[in-house]
Amino acid sequence: MGVGKVMNDVKPYLAMVLLQVGFSGMYILSVASLKRGMNHFVLVVYRNLVATVVMAPLALIFERGVRPKMTPLIFLKIMGLAVLEPVLDQNMYYLGAKLTSATFASALVNILPAITFLMALVMRMEKLRLRSLRSQAKVVGTVCTVAGAVLMILYHGPVVPFPWSAGHHHAAAAAVESQSSASWLNGTVMIIGSCLCWSGFFILQSNTLQSYPAELTLATLICFLGSVLTGGVALVAERHDMSAWVIGFDTRLFTAVYSGIVCSGVAFYVQGIVTQARGPVFVTAFQPLVMIITTVLGSTILKEETTLGSVIGAVIIVVGLYCLIWGKSKDHLGNGKPGAAAVAGELPLTSAPAANGNGYGKHAALGGGHHVTSGVETPPRSVPKCVH
Repeated sequence: MGVGKVMNDVKPYLAMVLLQVGFSGMYILSVASLKRGMNHFVLVVYRNLVATVVMAPLALIFERGVRPKMTPLIFLKIMGLAVLEPVLDQNMYYLGAKLTSATFASALVNILPAITFLMALVMRMEKLRLRSLRSQAKVVGTVCTVAGAVLMILYHGPVVPFPWSAGHHHAAAAAVESQSSASWLNGTVMIIGSCLCWSGFFILQSNTLQSYPAELTLATLICFLGSVLTGGVALVAERHDMSAWVIGFDTRLFTAVYSGIVCSGVAFYVQGIVTQARGPVFVTAFQPLVMIITTVLGSTILKEETTLGSVIGAVIIVVGLYCLIWGKSKDHLGNGKPGAAAVAGELPLTSAPAANGNGYGKHAALGGGHHVTSGVETPPRSVPKCVH
């Protein structure tokens, strides 16, 4: 019994760690393809088309009998998710990474949990009591994260050589110096904008899953609508260059397929399950792993170098991030006891609909079903009817 409980508790952590490894590969592949001439609008379209083709059969097979009824409000929420993530976030991130570097982009994205926390606070999905130690940790963590991001933007400093990149240190340093400040600043703004959209996506996804708890179907619909919307954007943006749509059997094709399967289809599904179990802040708390992996791969494969400002800023961000994680972990422990959330004055960021005869809550095992609904009761009216 004890081993089973431990395994249930470990599943969300393992799922998110593996997902970060997948994202690291996408960052390296996408930057390599973009710097070799691939259009970022086209990449987003192909990525979401691949994800739709892969996820649709799984949704039809595994969620045939438990798919909730589609309502106009739910459809509008899904449309909003498609606009926030495929249309805005992916395009802004790819453009920002192209104008800066994979290493810098993966480091700056660590502000994501702090932005998500602030959004959750504004949306009243998160409550603060400044006399509470865990609330103080969240505030300190958020401030440190923002300070680290500002430092990365304002201060570059000398290039920091890594042992495995000594051979191309001087060439990379020259490349960093030759990159225009305007280009770097524009790329930074794009990455921050993508983080805002991504955080909004997590918050809206958490809300949508409460009334539409069909993760595979939701992921499929997001990718499908995303491919349609980004296709329209790409056609308008590249109307004078139709050759941008042509890709061969090379890195560009592999990037689109890999990103579509791992980082859109699978990622949306896994993030949806873990969001139900632990909340959106938990989902975004594993970003530093991406930074570490991408830094190593970027300096080795893409011959990128990291500046001193990026290193110092990233360290500050990670320190702040884990202050925030510590505060959220205390929330989770408190919510595991009946009434603890109310006593502490804190609410979990989200709660999944309770498992019932219709089959909802079948994915709760990933986060340990006992964590999902404990301390929070879901009103019966919030459970949508099934379409049989």
